[in-house]
Amino acid sequence: MNLLVTGGAGFIGSNFVRHWRARHPADAITVLDALTYAGNRANLDGVENVEFVHGDIRDFDLASRLLRERDIDTLVHFAAETHVDRSIAGPDRFVETNVLGTHVLLRAAREVWLGRGRPHRFHHVSTDEVYGSLAPDEPPFTEQSPFRPSSPYAASKAASDLLVRVYHRTYGLQTSVSNCCNNFGPRQFPEKLVPLFVINALTGRPLPVYGDGGNVRSWLQVEDCCRAIELAVEKGRAGETYNIGGDEMTNLAVAECLCAAIDSLFAARPALARRYPNCPAAEGRPTAALRTFVEDRPGHDRRYALDDGKARRELGYAPRRVFAQALRETVAWYADNEAWWRRAPGANAAEPA
Repeated sequence: MNLLVTGGAGFIGSNFVRHWRARHPADAITVLDALTYAGNRANLDGVENVEFVHGDIRDFDLASRLLRERDIDTLVHFAAETHVDRSIAGPDRFVETNVLGTHVLLRAAREVWLGRGRPHRFHHVSTDEVYGSLAPDEPPFTEQSPFRPSSPYAASKAASDLLVRVYHRTYGLQTSVSNCCNNFGPRQFPEKLVPLFVINALTGRPLPVYGDGGNVRSWLQVEDCCRAIELAVEKGRAGETYNIGGDEMTNLAVAECLCAAIDSLFAARPALARRYPNCPAAEGRPTAALRTFVEDRPGHDRRYALDDGKARRELGYAPRRVFAQALRETVAWYADNEAWWRRAPGANAAEPA
């Protein structure tokens, strides 16, 4: 395959590039990324034979040229604005990137691919947030669940999902969509819950939890997400959507697991106390003492959960990473890679999760 990966310098995108390169060493990979605040060229350090193009997905001429000149047959679309709080504060950018940007890529793919009559695939990476909120006793969302977004971010992703579906149904473009739950792992921008809490804990700052901390999310280590997307690209039926779920946990439970993982890490590696003297664990105190509750954000969905039975049946997908162990490994990665997160914009902002 000749792949174009949009947003390939971001968190999930860069992990996907690493995953694909390891699994498909002969394939050509081009990364298109605008390197906005959450994009980091260093996320691709050490990955061989990847061509990087600094550009915007809203640039139709650029997208068309890349598809044509590099003979791209597979486009995996990660590029998006993704932070809910940022979407509430400034929704325009989310509409421009997530909706208009996706439409530009679809237009380019239609023009280049449908004219040459060769196999192709446009895979769109989306989120469980398009489905809205679930009550505690409701069954998980399926691919047939209606869209009920609660934030400008979720609404922009729902709109882009629908555009991808329409380009298959109306024009015959060979598309697929994956709606995934919360990811965590290395190289995640520090505004997200897991890296935010780890970095705040290491530097002795509060761990802010929205509301009562009872909001439920499904969690998946990023390598499992990348493998699911790979399977959707290779085996997924054109025009279909696949839900990719994980372990359901409250935000408070995730915070407690993170604190316990940090305490254990400092106990096993006493030298960390010298590097991070402001962390309570450096003095043998529980990191959980940093936890604090803050006012809930507007329109905060109470629970997300995905039924991934379709992906299991049709793609042969199943998560391989155990949450607790993967979380401990993630905590250790951030502790060992201070230089990476110190360079990330926003690494010093203690935002709620």
